[in-house]
Amino acid sequence: MNSVAKLLAFIFIFTISAVRSREIEENVKFFKLNEKVIYDCVDIHKQPSLSHPLLHNHKIQMEPSFSIPNPKYKGKKGNKIKRTIDCPNGMVPIQRNTNEYVANGKYWAEKHSTPLTVESHETHFAGVRTQDKSPYHGLAAWMSVHDLNVSNDQISYTAIYVESGVNNKVNSIQTGWMVNPSLFGDNRTWSYGFWKGANGAGCYNTICPGFVQVSKTDLLSAPFPYPGKGQGERAVYTSILQDKITGNWWTTYVKYRGPDTHIGYWPKELFDLIANSVDMVGVTGAVRASSSGISPPMGNGLLPTEDEKASAHVKNLEILDSEFIVQESNKYNSEKVLDNNKCYGLKDGKKGISFKESILFTYGGPGGDSCGI
Repeated sequence: MNSVAKLLAFIFIFTISAVRSREIEENVKFFKLNEKVIYDCVDIHKQPSLSHPLLHNHKIQMEPSFSIPNPKYKGKKGNKIKRTIDCPNGMVPIQRNTNEYVANGKYWAEKHSTPLTVESHETHFAGVRTQDKSPYHGLAAWMSVHDLNVSNDQISYTAIYVESGVNNKVNSIQTGWMVNPSLFGDNRTWSYGFWKGANGAGCYNTICPGFVQVSKTDLLSAPFPYPGKGQGERAVYTSILQDKITGNWWTTYVKYRGPDTHIGYWPKELFDLIANSVDMVGVTGAVRASSSGISPPMGNGLLPTEDEKASAHVKNLEILDSEFIVQESNKYNSEKVLDNNKCYGLKDGKKGISFKESILFTYGGPGGDSCGI
């Protein structure tokens, strides 16, 4: 083969390789979770959150400086969120902000109430919170996950949260699971994140700049798999923890086996009241009624009973104290929050052999048109 032929062969092979590389890159460029929710793989250093005015000089923290003690259970393990995305190295999944998604997100963010004040219009809560021995640097909790029948003008969710408030101003971070057909485009149960920072406006997921995505596979907001035979109850063990070195607020999925999944964080620069610590932590079930006053179901849609396994429940609430030491929640005086006992219930859980085998509380209810607004 002469030199010209070799050159032509090289050009041909190079061209085919380049085309295949582009095809592979295009195939992993985006992931469609349903008709309304699409995730694009974006350069981690070019993700939209870094365009926030308070984050222009922000340096991405690739992993937190802490670790969470793994829970030890003897029974069946909770279900995991099924991985549907795997971006290339150096890229992270960012939800595509369509006009409809942004509009719906802003609408619900304006209506999203904080557990700091239980007198929130059209919203009902059932959970526990503590301000004892504050300040805090976060919490983690295990929450059962359920499917619910919720209309387009209602939402139902269960979440852990960290908050501080001064006068009428609140800084807050929440994460957990939610049924919100208007926001997500279906009636499935999704994981979600919500924050309210220095500018006073609330924001879901990555609808507005703020949350910094770090994981290339696991999402802040994704649908939970439908329950399968022999898989045990569905659950999520999640956390909101402040990094002692950077002050960033990380959310992490705690796993029973293998390393935890650090999804990402809300940078401390976003907040003026919780940049250094928070005054309140808690976990709650919550609903938002329709404009007609009909409240959706909460938890698993049933009032809690003596059969704890048949009720929505929370356990393993652990608190990161003022010294950044993980403490069991039974070391604190907690306040029960139940603003409507006509449609929802809240019961103390039974103590097990150990803290990690004890249920903290059961909660939930059917909702309806007699709950009051």
